[in-house]
Order: sequence, then C-alpha cells, then structure tokens
Amino acid sequence: MAVARLLSALSVSLSFSLFATHAWSAPTDVRCHAGAYRLDDGAVVDVATVSEPNQLRWRLLDGRTGLLTFDDKGQWTSTLGWTGRADGVRVDFGDCSAADRIEFDGKRGARIAFDIIPTTFQGNGVTLRGRLVLPKGNGRVPVMVTVHGSENYSGVDRYHMQNLFPAYGIGVFVYDKRGTGGSSGKYTQDFYLLSDDAKAAVLEARRLAGKRAGRVGLSGGSQGGWVAPLTATKTPVDFVSVGFGMAEGPLAEDREQVMLDLRNAGYGDDVQAKAREVTDATGVIVASRGARGWEQMDAVRAKYGQAPWWNAMKGEFTGLVVQHTREQLEKMAPELEQGTTWDYDPMPVLRAVKAPQLWMIAGDDLEAPPQETRKRLAALAAEGRPMTAYEFPHTDHGIIAFEIDAKGERKSTRVADGYYRMQIDWISTGKLPNAPYGDAQLLASPKPVAAR
Repeated sequence: MAVARLLSALSVSLSFSLFATHAWSAPTDVRCHAGAYRLDDGAVVDVATVSEPNQLRWRLLDGRTGLLTFDDKGQWTSTLGWTGRADGVRVDFGDCSAADRIEFDGKRGARIAFDIIPTTFQGNGVTLRGRLVLPKGNGRVPVMVTVHGSENYSGVDRYHMQNLFPAYGIGVFVYDKRGTGGSSGKYTQDFYLLSDDAKAAVLEARRLAGKRAGRVGLSGGSQGGWVAPLTATKTPVDFVSVGFGMAEGPLAEDREQVMLDLRNAGYGDDVQAKAREVTDATGVIVASRGARGWEQMDAVRAKYGQAPWWNAMKGEFTGLVVQHTREQLEKMAPELEQGTTWDYDPMPVLRAVKAPQLWMIAGDDLEAPPQETRKRLAALAAEGRPMTAYEFPHTDHGIIAFEIDAKGERKSTRVADGYYRMQIDWISTGKLPNAPYGDAQLLASPKPVAAR
C-alpha cells in the first residue's frame, strides 16, 4: 500500500452489423474503446485501459468485472475478475472506426458523451497533466478529485472512475502524479509534496468546472488515504472519501503486515511479541534512511535469526531488511528510495479535517490490515468528528472480493457489490440513502449533536 513491496522497501462510425462473429484485424490501439457505454437495458458498462496493449477491463456498477484480451484471431475473450478464468461474457467492439459502439453480453450499447477538458497546471515545483470529465449539460454537479495511491502509472490514462462516475452524474478530475504520465518531476511518496500537488488539483478542478461545480472533494485509495485527508487540511473541500486506507502510519503498516504474515503461518502471540522487536529495529533503519538502527538490528538477529519464524516475516519492508546485510541494503538504497514519509502520523491530521469523511475498509486486507484502523475511526466518530466508516467483509485491498483456490491462495473475482454505489451517493449528497450497500457493515458514524 505505502509502496510496492520491493521497490519502496527503504524509503516501486460503423453500424451494429460490424458486431458479427467474423474476425477482423486487431486495432492498432485498443485504447480507442475506453469509455462508458449505456446499454439498451439502461445499464452502464465502463471499459478502461490496463498495462498490456491488447487488453482492456470492463466494470459494472455492481462491481462485476472482467479482463478483455484481443487475440490473433480478432476476437475478444473475457476472464472473470483477475482469475484468468473464462467467464462466458461476450464483448465485441468492431474496429476503432466503430469505437462509439459496444455489444456486451448480448446487449448493444453506445458510448456516453462527456464534456472533457484537458489541462496542465502547476503543483509544488512541477507541471502536472490533468483532465476534468463532466456529465453533459449546464447544471451543477459534484466533482471528485482523485488522489493517487502508490502506483507509478498515469492516472489520466488509466483511472476508470473518470468514465464510470460521470455516467452517474459526478464530475471527475484526474491527473498524473509527479514523475508519471505527462507530469514533470520525480516520482515520490513524500505525502507532503503529494498533498501540495493534490491541493493544486482541487483548485484547478474548481477553476475548470466554474459555475458547474457543486460539491467538490477528494477521493483517495490506499496511500491516498494518507494524502487525501492531509490535502483537506490545506484547502477547503466538501468531502473526503477514502478506500482501503489506514488510520495508522507507514511504519505501522509494515508491522501489521508482519503480524498478519506470522498469524497466517500459524504462529501465536508469543512469536508476534518477539517479531515486534524486529519490526521496531527495521522501522528505525527505514525511517532514518539507514542512518540508525543497525546495532538494534544486529541484536535481534543474534537473538532470533535462527528461529523458524524468522523467514516468515515479509511485511512492507521488514522481510527485505532481515534477508540482507547492511552493505547489501546500502547498495540497493539508491534504487529503492522513494522519499516515503515513513514517520507520518495520520491521527492529528484526521482530527484536523473539517470536511465529512467516508472511510471504506476491506475486512480481510493483506496490504492494509484493518484491526487498529477500525478502532481509530470509531474513536474519531465518538469524539464528534464528522467520520463515517464502513467495512466490506471478505474483501482484500481495493475492496476486492476473492475466492480461495485448491492451493489456499486468493483469487480476486470482483469489486464488492455496493462499493461504487456507496461512493456515488456520498459524493452526490453527503448521505447514504440507499442502504444496504452489498454486505457493507457500519463501523462508525458521527456522534449526534446534543440539542440545546
């Protein structure tokens, strides 16, 4: 969540007749098909680009999703979620000259037109590329400014919510974080710099939307759960939405992941208490960029290095530290350093945010273990903070539902039902009138104000 496990360890117009079953030549760039389509039954299907040039991903409002692959026979194949298993969903687009049409699972549809405004704007010492996508019309609409997680790819090119949410009346502002896509600067995970850039994005979204701007706020997932609230302390917003984030800092994230690693390996509280000594040492090393903590690390290595549980520790960075010498890690540091704000404490920030916050937690999150976050969000609500929190049980990072295969490994099948609907309602009105939202369970809600 804070970083990729390794790379940031120390700071990674044709008619519908063309939808026939005959093969055609592969499109030169399947990105021509990205967008939102309204089907003849009124449903909306979002189609977004992914990293591979011959693939796309479709999504529905209820969270069902599949990966589309264009093969050398000129056909699209859909596989369930992220499993690689065929799902039987038939999707056809034709070629790029018919990019405004789709046939999806036996239903035909047409691309939904939006008002799209590309832009460049100034962040903190960098020039950022962005895009505002608005529903067609002249009326006021809520606008969501996306805040990045730890990914190092273009948000403008890849963020699917810029098509899905405008289809339901919400404007979306996307931008490339510094050092990615069309933005200048060096990629970083410095939350303070990233929140400065996100503040600039809010101001640019308001400027571009003009009189059409209704409620304007921030939405961040994963690492964005640290950056979005911090941004909300720097510029006024009407809401903050966080998905699969943590109310603990990056060092605690590593510690909680290590404890989960050990629990999953069958080790109990006694071993976890010993491992806490290890994560204390690795945390000092990482937070100090290697300046301190080595004597402490030598001590715990001598004490526990031969224990059977030693190699079961993975975490965000602890597994890397314990498997290498100081000299090896110092050689690796220039490649691994991402400027991560390791000592960040989110709680003072969350208390300082005046805008209402909605947090959506993944109940079985391996990247952002939720145990302490549950408690902290409930405590913030009990203090009278404008905090609402829900948990989607049996989901992993990304609010992704999964199944367990014969090897005991998780296979991601879909986004949890209710996750998109919850966000759309919250961003639109600041309320959640359409409960239930799938299996989501209420964790915290604002404490009622006593009548005077």
